[in-house]
Amino acid sequence: MTELTNHPLMLTLKDTVSGDGFLAGITLSGRALVRKEEDDKWWMYGVRPAGLCESGDTVKEAFSRFRGRYTEILFDIAEESHDFETFKSLVEEFFHEHDADDEDSRLWEESLAQIRKGNIDPPDPFADLPRESPETKPAQIMVERLDSQEKRFLRSDNVRDSYSLACLPCAA
Repeated sequence: MTELTNHPLMLTLKDTVSGDGFLAGITLSGRALVRKEEDDKWWMYGVRPAGLCESGDTVKEAFSRFRGRYTEILFDIAEESHDFETFKSLVEEFFHEHDADDEDSRLWEESLAQIRKGNIDPPDPFADLPRESPETKPAQIMVERLDSQEKRFLRSDNVRDSYSLACLPCAA
C-alpha cells in the first residue's frame, strides 16, 4: 500500500459573530489539506477557504489553531463591516478566494483521487477519522442574520466543529 502524504479533510465549523448592529450565524462546510512538513509539524492549509494555514505538533493541535485563526478572521471582518450586508459579502468573498497558484486545491483533488483508487493506507492520526464523500457535502458557506424578529432558534441549529477524511462516495 502507498502512504499518503497530503490528507484531504472536510471541515464543518459554526460561529456566531456580533457586528455593528447585527448578530450573524456562519456555517462553513470547507476543505483543508494536512501534511507533515520538514519541521516535523502537522500543517493544515485551507483549500476552501484558502486564505489561512496553521501548524501543530499533532493534527488536533493544527486543527485547533486553524480553527482559532478562522474565528479571528471572522471577528476582523466584523470589525471592518458597518452593516450585516457588508459583513456577509466580505465573509463570502474570503471563502471563495483561491490561493495564488491554486496548488493546495490541486493537491487536495489529487489526494482524494489516490484515496479513491483504494491503494492508500492512512497514517494513525487519520485512521480513526470519520469518512465523508465530498459529493454529499459540498464546500459552501452560509451567513445568516440571527437578530431578526423572524428567526426562531432550535436545538437542531447546533453544529459541532468537526473534520473528516474525504473518501469515496462512501461506504464507511
